[in-house]
Amino acid sequence: MPAPSSWWEEVYRTSDVSELPWYTPVLDTDLERALREHVAAGCRVLDLGTGPATQAIALAKHGYDVVATDIASSAIAKARHAASREDVRVDFRVDNILESKLEDSLVDAIVDRGMFHTLPPDARPRYVWSVRRVLRPRGFLLLKAFSDKERRHEGPYHFSPAELRSSFEGAFEVVSIGDAQFQGSLRQPPKALIAVFRRS
Repeated sequence: MPAPSSWWEEVYRTSDVSELPWYTPVLDTDLERALREHVAAGCRVLDLGTGPATQAIALAKHGYDVVATDIASSAIAKARHAASREDVRVDFRVDNILESKLEDSLVDAIVDRGMFHTLPPDARPRYVWSVRRVLRPRGFLLLKAFSDKERRHEGPYHFSPAELRSSFEGAFEVVSIGDAQFQGSLRQPPKALIAVFRRS
């Protein structure tokens, strides 16, 4: 099973978020490119597993109507302070996507920068159908996950393009899956996949 909420609570309560390995102060360049191609400014976007909230804040600055969720209330508390400092409006909520209380058809697009790849195989079907429910018809899921080309064994699960495709088969159309990197605080960025799915 994924790490319990108490584990994530401890991570965000005790950490300087800027020192977390997945921290980047700007909008992820691969996600920015996918958004520019598929999701118009002004659309409602969910930043799933917002963590440090840098992606949510950047999305708001790019003109999106942003909802941002995290399983850890400590992350959301810090996120609200960060958004206030940047003078941007984000609808922050504590939520677990595997048992989500988010409304049906809430958003036009979902951004997942590194959440899906933390889930074990038995939790993935619940994730898929939960994000599908939250998306509006023909909405986009923009997902970034560790690639099986990454040689580091520690950290989250690693995926091949075929494994990502099969995980979402039946619920989403695959628009594209390509090679990428995870920008963050690590000296050598981990190899990643950037996938664009459309709700079928």
